[in-house]
This record gives sequence, structure tokens and C-alpha cells, in this order.
Amino acid sequence: MLKQLYVKDFTLIDELNIDFHPGFSVITGETGAGKSIILGALHLLLGQRADSKQIKNGCKKCVVEAHFDLSHYDMEDFFTQNNIDYDADDCILRREVSASGKSRAFINDTPVGLTALRELGEQLVDIHSQHQNLLLQKEDFQLNVVDIVAKDGALLRQCRQAFDRYMDAKHEYAAFQERCEKARENEDFLRFQHAELDRAALQAGEQEELEQRSKLLSHAEGIKGALYQAAASLSDEEAGCLGSVRAAADSLREIEEVYPDVAELAQRLDSAFIELKDIAQDVDNRKDSIDYDPAELDQINERLDTLYSLQHKYHVSTIEELIATRDQMAQQLGNIDGGDEQLALLKEQVDKAFATYKQVADQLTLTRQKAAAVVEGEMKKRLQPLGIPNVRFSISFQEREPSATGVNKVAFLFSANTSSPLQPVSQVASGGEIARVMLSLKAMISGTVKLPTIIFDEIDTGVSGRVAEKMAQIMEEMGDNNRQVISITHLPQIAAMGTTHYKVSKEETEQGTISRMVMLSNDERVREIAQMLSGSNITEAAIDNAKALLRK
Repeated sequence: MLKQLYVKDFTLIDELNIDFHPGFSVITGETGAGKSIILGALHLLLGQRADSKQIKNGCKKCVVEAHFDLSHYDMEDFFTQNNIDYDADDCILRREVSASGKSRAFINDTPVGLTALRELGEQLVDIHSQHQNLLLQKEDFQLNVVDIVAKDGALLRQCRQAFDRYMDAKHEYAAFQERCEKARENEDFLRFQHAELDRAALQAGEQEELEQRSKLLSHAEGIKGALYQAAASLSDEEAGCLGSVRAAADSLREIEEVYPDVAELAQRLDSAFIELKDIAQDVDNRKDSIDYDPAELDQINERLDTLYSLQHKYHVSTIEELIATRDQMAQQLGNIDGGDEQLALLKEQVDKAFATYKQVADQLTLTRQKAAAVVEGEMKKRLQPLGIPNVRFSISFQEREPSATGVNKVAFLFSANTSSPLQPVSQVASGGEIARVMLSLKAMISGTVKLPTIIFDEIDTGVSGRVAEKMAQIMEEMGDNNRQVISITHLPQIAAMGTTHYKVSKEETEQGTISRMVMLSNDERVREIAQMLSGSNITEAAIDNAKALLRK
């Protein structure tokens, strides 16, 4: 829960450093005093979009920092997953916004993205402002309330997984069906193209071999001439080097006995002679194997022309790509020929996936219907003491298109008296009634969600007197069990119920208007509540009333 809030150079706040306490706290102040600025700072801290206009005039940056006690909440997994140091007793969130519009966020002094800051913030603080009453118009909010009470998280995960499998199977079926339909539209042309490539009898590596053979035959005369010249240089009886090498070796052998140093040289010449003789034999064999065959060359060039023409036609550059194109066409034709059978198989997989999904969705529906009955009874019990004695509250179920969250569409139906029919709560409830409905919903689900801190911004709109006091009692109860509830209020009945009381005010200074927030002492609290009761002219009667309220 929130332990401390530090704000510097944010809007009209020069510097604020204030401690918060467990239980039920209240914040009061005149309209325009700056309560919304405090909320704005918290929203910024929890990941809301930053705006350089939020920086106090003349300052380079603003800073909002808060310390939280997480010792009663199991949140270590978040820190492990995000590689952030975990300190249950003192978790620090900080946000800085510069005049240039740049924003930086930190969790326990570790830089983080706004997504991580927002994810943790949603687990730490729930700020209920008046616009959140509009959530009652949203089906997903109403369904989420039922799911929270149903504690059906495991079933919801199963439903999402089953729905994903169903959609994957459905998309695979649709994609294959589309491919088959497109293939059938071009079937005749596709069969012609495949036959053309099939007749070409394509072989991997063939093109490179033919191109090499074409070069050889095109230059056959030059190659043969060069080989003859090489053979003559090696083996000619008069000018060939073989005879010269043999003669040189023999000369060295004649003096080997009297000049032993030449023995190695003679041996090397013998080796050279053997190698040259072997080369000469290879050259001789090759010159005899080279023959210019114009018929073979024409045949090769004709085959290459066919391959080049096919490559140009099918917009590829190698024979391997031609083969791949041919095989792809064969697969498409196979899909056409065996398409109905494959489609039937894929349709069977779709039906099986949907049956599995529907089984989980139906189980989810039953769980929600049981929870809805609990919500109906609980809401009636909570709303009756809040000045709606004849309240009727019901949750209707309608079937919707399959989705990741099941097949249920729910609506909260409300009637404040026995004579009016049940209708959607957002359409028939007054502002004060909607505030009481939302408070009752929050109170009902707060224990299940286990949010450390809940902030109500003028949840008391449209109520007064005994109803306001009862609303304060509900918030006080919510503040028990290691939870923290903070209410921003204009009603003295609610302000008097807080364990801790803070006041927001504006002051005019030499530097301009600034907002301040302080924790009130007992005497200051009496005067604040008395002022809320009687206005700026505080009477003794108002002070007595304030003291009476505080003693309750």
C-alpha cells in the first residue's frame, strides 16, 4: 500500500512530501484547491501519458515518486520476470518528465518502460474517478465483475486457449479453401504450365554442365591446337623437354662416383622426368578426346535455349527455381485433385476444436451464472442500507458470438423501486444511484482482487446525510485487512469517518499560486469539518457538530 508520496514541480505543486497510512483516509479541500492535481500526479506515476505542460512554470522537469509496502501481497513474480530488485517493505516508483517532453520511469531505481510501470501500477492502485461510472455502460466491465466473483481465472485461460485453437483451425480451413478455389479458377492454365515444365525433364545441375560443354565444343579447335602444342613441347624427339631432362639426368649419373654431391640432383631430375612423362601422357590422351561435333553443339544450345526461355517465362534465374515452380504447381494440382478430401479433414478438425471450446465455454457460463446469483444477492444487501430500500438488481445473460472470453453477454439490470421495470443500470439510475452501485461493486470485489490501495474521487456525488455516512462505513470496512482506502470528498459525514485526514489548499506566494497538501491534527480536523458543515463562517454549533461527527 501507499506509504509516501513525493511530488516536485508538478503543475501548481512546488514540492510535496507526505506520508500515508493504512486503513481509511480522507482528502478534503475547496473546489479548485488542487485535489485533481494530486490525482494527476498519481496517474502520471502509474503510467499515464506524460505532457510537458504538467511541469510547473519555469522549471526544467517534474518528479513524482511513491513508496509502497508490498509485504502483505504476493508480487515477487512481477519483479523476477522484469529483472528488477524486489523489496517488499519499500517498493519505489518514480516518474520524471522534462521540459522537452521526454519521460523516464523507474521501479526500485531500475529504468523501465511505461508498459512495465503501468502493469505494476494496476496491481498497486485503483483510482475510481467519476468518469469510471461510465464503465457501467460497458459489457466487458460487467462481465469482468462476474468473473472476479466467480474466481474463474483458470477456466478463462482454458477458454482462451480453446478459442485460439478453434480460430487457428478455422483460419487453416479457410486459407486452404481459398487456395483450392483460386487453383480451380486457373486449373486449365495451371495444368498446361505444369505439363510444359514436366515435359522439360528438368534436372538439378544440368544447366551448369550444358553451359560448360557448350563452351568446350565452341572452342574445340583452339583447345585441341593448344594440347598438340603442349604435347610437342613435352615429347618431341628434337625439341621436347622430356629428352632434355633425361639427358641431364644421365650426365649427372656419369659424374656421381667422383662427385657424390650431384646424386640428389640426379634423383630429383629422375622424379621430374617421371612426372613430366605422366603429364605428357595425359595431354596426349586429352588431345585425342577433343573432337568438334557441330551436331552435339547444336543440340546442347537448343536445350539451353529451352531452359533460358522457361526461366524467362516463369521469372526465375536457375533450373533449381524452375524445378521448385514445377513442384509447387504439382502441389496445387494435388490440392485440386485431393482438395475435397483435405477440406473435409480440415473441417473435421474445426468441428472438433469448436466442440472442445464450446464445452469449456458452457462450463464457464454455468460458473458465471452461479456467481451472478451471488452478485445479485450481495448487491441488494449492500444497496438497501444506502438509501435504496426497494432496490432490485439482476444480471441478465444473453448468448453472443464465440470469443476468447466465452459466449456470454451480461447486463446489469436495476430498479430503485418495485413499480419500475428492471432496465440497464446506466440508463435508469441517477448519478447518486450509480455512485452507490459502483461503491457497492468495488466493495464486493476488493477482497477478491486484493488491491493494496483504492482511491475514490468524489464517489459520494449525489448523496448526503445518512447515506453518505453509510458509504463512509463501507469504505472504512474496505480499509481493513491490509488494504488502504483513500476518499476525496466534499461531505463532512465521510470526512469524519477517516482514520487520517488530509487537506489540499491553494496559496498565493511571490512565485505565484501553489497547491499544498497537509495531514490535519485533531484540532485542525474539527475546524475543517466544521467549515464543511457551515461554510467559511464557522459557528460554535458547527464546531459542536464536527466534534459529534468525529466521535461516531
